[in-house]
Amino acid sequence: MPVNEITIAPSLHSERLLQTLAPYSAIRIVTHDNPDPDAIAAGWGLHRLFTEHFDRPIEFVAGGAIVRAENRHMVELLNPPLRIVDRLAEDPDTATVLVDCGLGTSNHLATRDRLRPVAVIDHHAIARTPAEIAFADIRPGVAATATIVAHYLREQGIEPGVKLATAMLYAMRTETCGCETEHSELDRSIMLWLTEHAEPGLIAEIENAPLARAYFSDLVLALQGTQLFDDTALCLLPKASGPETVGEVADLLIRCEGICRVLCAGAIDDDLYVSVRTRRADERAVELLQKTLDGIGGGGGHTHRAGGKVVGIASGGKMSGSLEQQLQDRWLTACDEENRRPKRLVGLREIVENL
Repeated sequence: MPVNEITIAPSLHSERLLQTLAPYSAIRIVTHDNPDPDAIAAGWGLHRLFTEHFDRPIEFVAGGAIVRAENRHMVELLNPPLRIVDRLAEDPDTATVLVDCGLGTSNHLATRDRLRPVAVIDHHAIARTPAEIAFADIRPGVAATATIVAHYLREQGIEPGVKLATAMLYAMRTETCGCETEHSELDRSIMLWLTEHAEPGLIAEIENAPLARAYFSDLVLALQGTQLFDDTALCLLPKASGPETVGEVADLLIRCEGICRVLCAGAIDDDLYVSVRTRRADERAVELLQKTLDGIGGGGGHTHRAGGKVVGIASGGKMSGSLEQQLQDRWLTACDEENRRPKRLVGLREIVENL
């Protein structure tokens, strides 16, 4: 089907993407499991772009669940066209488009269901893009995948509307929290464009999402159990109400004065979820994570923030003593940390005295 009767200008990323998808009778947008604001906003932006140009079925899907409180609140307030599904059916007439996730990684449905994507749009660095991928727009130099997709909309003269603009602007804010990355020239330009359409009050409401009581219970136990090895921290959660707790505890601990790197891990059902944060400019969280999980699990991320998963290594939401020791040894080795005698972030005497 022709692309909305337009003159193709191959130099524009959005035009090349639309050209690539034109021969297919349906389009499926796939993002990573447990999608975060960037994945949700970028996928939603592609859905808007494709519905404007194609008269054919278009779906936006992800696996897992919406787990973090702010992300759930964002979905409730803004109502993106995202469906959470368990699997994908193979259909040669349907184009699979990956957004905010990479080829061959295990954290999205397309890999697990062995679907070969037609297009990949992402801001995470990868080693290389296979030649058989018809369209790839991978820009590690931008703050968010939402930046790339918003640029497509602006190229096509499509106004995002209040809710989509708000989602994209919020996504860019979350991706740059904790000095994760500097804003590129494109990021700054897109932020100004989105600000004209977004609703700041909605962003404030998302950022102040209500938290379940279980969250505070998990947080207390996490702080009590955090161990310090000089400037390296390790937190093995005794329990976690959901995967989001692991990342949120890591976000909090890296803000502690004197801590330069943090690993937080928690068992959810039979899987182990891991989050790594770093502060030093010469250390990459994703590399420390991959060294720690080498041979047992996988993950990805950014310079200062990364997350991973080890499947089937826990038992009913509990870590064994041997698993805890293995994870500690792997983490300290990855960090070249010679000190193996930990101190507690919060001393036992202090805890007992204030019971």
